[in-house]
Amino acid sequence: MTPPQGERVIPTEMRTMNRPNAELPVRVEQLRKKFGSTTALDGFNLQVRPGEVHGFLGPNGAGKSTTIRALLGQLRPDSGWATIFGRDCWSESMAAHTHLAYVPGDVALWPGLSGGECIDILVRLQGGGSSKRRRELVERFDLDPTKRTRTYSKGNRQKVALVAALSKDCDLYLLDEPTSGLDPLMEEAFQQTVRELKRGGKSVLLSSHILSEVEALCDHVTIIRSGRAVASDSLDDLRARTMSWITVTTDTEIGGLNRLRTLKSLTVQPHPPGVRTRFEVGPDELVEALSLVMAGRVRRITVEPPSLNELFLAAYSEDDSKKALVT
Repeated sequence: MTPPQGERVIPTEMRTMNRPNAELPVRVEQLRKKFGSTTALDGFNLQVRPGEVHGFLGPNGAGKSTTIRALLGQLRPDSGWATIFGRDCWSESMAAHTHLAYVPGDVALWPGLSGGECIDILVRLQGGGSSKRRRELVERFDLDPTKRTRTYSKGNRQKVALVAALSKDCDLYLLDEPTSGLDPLMEEAFQQTVRELKRGGKSVLLSSHILSEVEALCDHVTIIRSGRAVASDSLDDLRARTMSWITVTTDTEIGGLNRLRTLKSLTVQPHPPGVRTRFEVGPDELVEALSLVMAGRVRRITVEPPSLNELFLAAYSEDDSKKALVT
């Protein structure tokens, strides 16, 4: 039977997903969304596994915020699916929300209320939370909850949202630029809290522009460009498919490097009493490169895997026809 025009039909396997803990915390498949002539999501895929801290990276306009709004049930996708523990994020948003807590990147509060009063309201809106946990978080984030929020800095407003969301004991935390405005000390407090969540088996989707934060916390990273995933894998696996830097000091120049097909950025400089050589090489030739290096007398050597910043730039420099980082 053909459904009425415009009606979304949920597949049978989606309709029978009634045991949240048996399903993926986040499952996004072929999600598409246009705003007029602008394509925000173009067949985007994303999965967050149980107990995983998943980094979500991309510049402004790449589709991160649209994805998070779809997960929160704030917008209806044109096609594709977004589910939280098997609950459709649009048609079953109320049920999906019982399993998550959310921290926005731009926090607006009631200016006439105190920070504590705002936390109370936000906790109730998110389905309740632990009073003990709330007190611990207020202390950890060094927040004065007695002050009116009109006096708060951006960082203190962010702390209110963090305390309210993290007070809730749930299975999934959606964190959208959660440390915006926080100082380095509070950033460390945030990272400590996320590590605790992970040890407790919770899942976290962390959208952030702070690459060092993602690198420190995340098991898996998805990079979005123009509404599509251009990289999605563990950091270790992404690095294993990307160029590495080798810096070595030897007694004499290293022979045979030029036969490496992936050799890049080669520099050779005198470094008395020897020679300092630095270059990039691809993963398929890393062992051969090290063999060439070790054939001489090595005084010092370092092998640097690519940083998350380099992985991010590599994903964005790939041609659309090359999907080397996409799994």
